[in-house]
Amino acid sequence: MKQFALEIQPQRRIGLTGGIASGKSSAGKLLQEKHGLAVLDADRYARAALAPGTTAHNNVLTRYGLKELDRKALGEIVFNNPIERLWLEQLVHPIVQHMMDQEVIRLAEAKTIVLMIPLLFEAGLESRCTEIWLVDCDEKQQLERLIARDNCTNQQALARINAQWPLARKRLLADRVINNRNGSGELEIEVAAALNHLAV
Repeated sequence: MKQFALEIQPQRRIGLTGGIASGKSSAGKLLQEKHGLAVLDADRYARAALAPGTTAHNNVLTRYGLKELDRKALGEIVFNNPIERLWLEQLVHPIVQHMMDQEVIRLAEAKTIVLMIPLLFEAGLESRCTEIWLVDCDEKQQLERLIARDNCTNQQALARINAQWPLARKRLLADRVINNRNGSGELEIEVAAALNHLAV
């Protein structure tokens, strides 16, 4: 009797990205809570990287002559100064990537995991994913949502949006575009369809 080797399916790694305030966190929450997937959140690792007492935290305090880290003030600096933003990214990104790699190793047996990375394209991390989803909305919606979410001015919101690649550029690079223009109900349908490779 002929023996057939068991085919091992490669792990599905969904790279979940999008512009600031486009709805990545909402999509990630759906994937985690409704579909039971592990979601590795780069923003959470970035906050951990700058936790009090860490080397990165101390480096930031030293660079800006601070006694404690004010994240809002730091954001104002880096979103308005490309040199300072690059410095901070070069400090934090390797730490975040290491933390994420450790989690990927820990979850090696999972069939599907989600890597939620806002700067996935900007940081050149496409090869870490088997597919890339872009959570998308209109640029006007993005601006309005960011102002409402962060209680910031139009100028501050634009500075944050312009610090990332525009959504129009990211749309061309994504394997799947998740429409988040019409509320949570449609987002839920879009996420489920993408997860199951169904046409919406």
